[in-house]
Amino acid sequence: MPDLSIIIVSFNARADLERCLASLHEPPPSIPHEIIVVDNASADGSATGARAWPDVRVIETGANLGFARANNVGIRAGSGANLLLLNSDTIVPAGAVDGLVAELRVHEDVAVVGPRLVDGSARTELSFGPMIGPFNELRQKLLVRGHEKRIGFISAFVEGRTRRPHFPDWVSGACLLVRRPDAEAVGLLDERYFMYGEDVDFCAAIRARGRRIRFTPDVTVVHRRGRSAATARAATDSAYRRSQMAFYEKHHPRWTPVLRLYLRLRGIAAS
Repeated sequence: MPDLSIIIVSFNARADLERCLASLHEPPPSIPHEIIVVDNASADGSATGARAWPDVRVIETGANLGFARANNVGIRAGSGANLLLLNSDTIVPAGAVDGLVAELRVHEDVAVVGPRLVDGSARTELSFGPMIGPFNELRQKLLVRGHEKRIGFISAFVEGRTRRPHFPDWVSGACLLVRRPDAEAVGLLDERYFMYGEDVDFCAAIRARGRRIRFTPDVTVVHRRGRSAATARAATDSAYRRSQMAFYEKHHPRWTPVLRLYLRLRGIAAS
């Protein structure tokens, strides 16, 4: 049984997937591991590209199952004691996977560890935060957009936060290491989320059991954000709104009518 199952969900992002897989082999993690690619019926030959590596197991779903459901397919197919959920648009530097596992082993009360994420230009991504709600979601968006626009005091705040290890409410599912027993105890990822929000929900379920989430800046992973989403912007935006509604219906039901009204006033379909 491997110590780690690396699960990568792919959808029409062959070039990114191949870069990600190459990074996982140059050199490979020292920890015994398996790599499972779950392909959501890509039309660009992603599954074929992944099979260029003999040690990569490819599961073709035959349909676009979405992020949460496809990850669950990979988790159930794997046998690792720990699970690394990894976006196809990431590049994993040498030693990063081993560093994440080492961080998890140090903290027995921690179920999930996330690294510092940076974009292709090495600019830090705000890849963690407090539990999402109306005000925290607004705060997160303002910080992300301000940092993207390089507003001085906002970028300084984000850079400072991403240089310190701490215990946030959630870390990004772009690169998320979790102990298998903790993942199975909460029923894996909630499949009502097609894409977006599933990582926050997953971490919330784990925290509800008294376990902790850890962010470590000692490990850095490159996240070439939004590569596959950019090929289908309208579908991506629609999926985001459906997941947002599902999240609020589950965690903040009193705010759901307010969110529906807000979206309606903006001319955005809520479902």
